[in-house]
Amino acid sequence: MVFDFLKGEFIDVISWLDDTRDTMVWRFERRGQAIKYGAKLTVREGQAAVFVHEGQLADVFGPGLYMLETNNMPILTTLQHWDHGFNSPFKSEIYFVSTTRFNDLKWGTKNPIICRDPEFGPVRLRAFGSYSMRVSDPGVFLKEIVGTDGEFTADEISFQIRNVIVQEMSRVLASSGIPVLDMAANTADLAKLIATAIAPKITEYGLSLPEFYIENISLPEEVEKVLDKRTSVGIAGDLHKYMQFNTAEAMSAPGGAMGGAMGAGMGAAMGLGMAQQMQPGPWGAAPAAAAPAAPPPPPPAAPSWHLAENGATKGPFSESDLQAMAASGALSRASLVWTAGQDGWKPAGDTALARLFAMVPPPPPPPGA
Repeated sequence: MVFDFLKGEFIDVISWLDDTRDTMVWRFERRGQAIKYGAKLTVREGQAAVFVHEGQLADVFGPGLYMLETNNMPILTTLQHWDHGFNSPFKSEIYFVSTTRFNDLKWGTKNPIICRDPEFGPVRLRAFGSYSMRVSDPGVFLKEIVGTDGEFTADEISFQIRNVIVQEMSRVLASSGIPVLDMAANTADLAKLIATAIAPKITEYGLSLPEFYIENISLPEEVEKVLDKRTSVGIAGDLHKYMQFNTAEAMSAPGGAMGGAMGAGMGAAMGLGMAQQMQPGPWGAAPAAAAPAAPPPPPPAAPSWHLAENGATKGPFSESDLQAMAASGALSRASLVWTAGQDGWKPAGDTALARLFAMVPPPPPPPGA
């Protein structure tokens, strides 16, 4: 009776049903760590069972149903110094390790990565993405990472994995030589380079990363705004024209140094001037030199006049000719004249020639007056 009671105290069925999505290691709890020789061990698909005896890694069992006997526990038997057929409970810790994939784990750069871009010079980049993780060597993972933790989750190792990823990400981006504007088209190749670079370190933890993705590589927000402005004016790197555009935009803004109607007018004028400078040359070309000022137009030609005397016409005469004729008396206010644009013949005194007679002195007084 006493033996049966003691026998009932020993564990004879060992298994783990995981009802969580993030537990990587779970320690099988038992009273006094006593496990009956001949007990049944059930290891399901996606699991491994690790026996730790007196602080030492003993045996690792993959998926299957096991009867815990000497023939299938060679390492533990050696540690325990059992003789074949020894039917007695033994004390050992059993850790169940999940070997399934842990998907959609996130990584990202906490601080920007400084790289040298061939077009923009030194730039600060940020990146983020996702990866999947699985335990490839349960024994190494338990020894190097878990220790004696009774329940270990993916969150407890993901921070360390992120540090390894970001470190290699910084090195790969800095040495890739890929221009910033072309990185979006090369994320798949960069991801392969980074996954290959971090594999040795991850293997030391007993882990592997079946999938690794770079979802985005971005510039600082202020740099992206500058690129957006450069794209909007289509000047492809012409710094002089960009500065003209930016100054005009800032001055015409409501909160600008010259906001309101005055700022809007100045901005419009500067924008118009910039557009005139940009128009002659192709986009991206250096601003053209200012064109020399056009000479003033020549003065309009003086009108020519015609005279009608005795049914005949004379001329054409210039005003200087007519002035001399008025002074000599050959032209009077009643003389009929015509010039281009005038409606018919008119007396000279009724036309623009009337001013010539104001400059003619009156006839001299008679002698003896």
